[in-house]
Amino acid sequence: MESPEKRLRHEQIQYIEFLSRDLAAAKRFYSESFGWAFTDYGPEYTAFEGDFVDGGFTTGEPVNGSILVILYSENVVATKKKVESAGGTIIKDIFEFPGGRRFHFTDPDGYELAVWSE
Repeated sequence: MESPEKRLRHEQIQYIEFLSRDLAAAKRFYSESFGWAFTDYGPEYTAFEGDFVDGGFTTGEPVNGSILVILYSENVVATKKKVESAGGTIIKDIFEFPGGRRFHFTDPDGYELAVWSE
């Protein structure tokens, strides 16, 4: 039987694909920042595995602005430090909103993502 955290969640994000100029840099950044594990499928595609969503990176020119991926963190300050030390750029520092706090950053390919915490 599959563990509860790996079961597919009904009507929830299950897989995300990104374009990347540099797969090695993307793998290094996301493994250092969020602990994602990667499996390569040839020189132009790598899949990642997280606790609640899986996805992949394929070679290509990134397109920013079409979707904002938001990750959850139990400690938004500690996660921000990991993102910065892995080479991410903070573009919106930690701010409060109804229900929590979050920050926005760009990854090595220029994608904007956010991290939130309660």
